[in-house]
Amino acid sequence: MAFDSYVAICNPLRHSAILTSQAIAKIRLSVGMRGVLLLGPHPFLVQRLPHCRTNVISHTYCEFMALVKLACVDTTVMTAYSLVVAFFTGGLGLLLVVLSYVMILWATFRLSSKEARCKSLSTCSSHICVMLVFYTPAFFPFLSHRFDHVAPHVHILIANMYLLFPPMMNPIIYGVRTPGIRQRVLHILSMKAA
Repeated sequence: MAFDSYVAICNPLRHSAILTSQAIAKIRLSVGMRGVLLLGPHPFLVQRLPHCRTNVISHTYCEFMALVKLACVDTTVMTAYSLVVAFFTGGLGLLLVVLSYVMILWATFRLSSKEARCKSLSTCSSHICVMLVFYTPAFFPFLSHRFDHVAPHVHILIANMYLLFPPMMNPIIYGVRTPGIRQRVLHILSMKAA
């Protein structure tokens, strides 16, 4: 989204020439390969760990660090590896998105027309909201396992919110931006208030 917005605002006349089917396929392939390279070793690493205590994790889904914590050996290397993976999957993505939006804002504020600036900022605002809704709860589960200062029930609640909240909020964020949907919701709410 950030790259698409950047191209649409900074190079609007070349948008279809830059974001060709081949370019999108390359982006998809690089994202997929990043996932395979970074997350592919997880099952093999966990399989090699000896578990001499319980084999029950206190989570609603199978999380790598929850499985690592069950091991009865030193897991410092796996914890460090998992932190590196968390940085490259979440942190690097966030860094690239922030860089993209800094460039978008730089280009937007250089536009001569106030109407064009407002339209560009309006388009970006929903994207930024989606990014905040996704990345804000994402870092808590990643980091809380590494530092053990969070009560297990709080960690489970936040981890589940990370899985449920962003997909639930996406249609709401984009729906509010769509004039037809916004008018219909306001009409229904005004009927109920009357």
